[in-house]
Amino acid sequence: MTYKVVLIHSDEGYSVSCPALPGCASQGETKEEAVANIQDAIRDYVEVMAEIKGTKPESVEVEFREVQIA
Repeated sequence: MTYKVVLIHSDEGYSVSCPALPGCASQGETKEEAVANIQDAIRDYVEVMAEIKGTKPESVEVEFREVQIA
């Protein structure tokens, strides 16, 4: 399965989340480390959901847009 993730850079490194899986987030000092960490987090999330609900979460389409604030 493929999931889209969001990387946010800060002075401490990168935070990364998966909008299709609420609460699924991680971090890393580099982009590569953050992506590797979110891959592990997504695997764990899907595994736990399968145990709890008996199904794997389906991939959902995520759309990103820019909004302007006056």
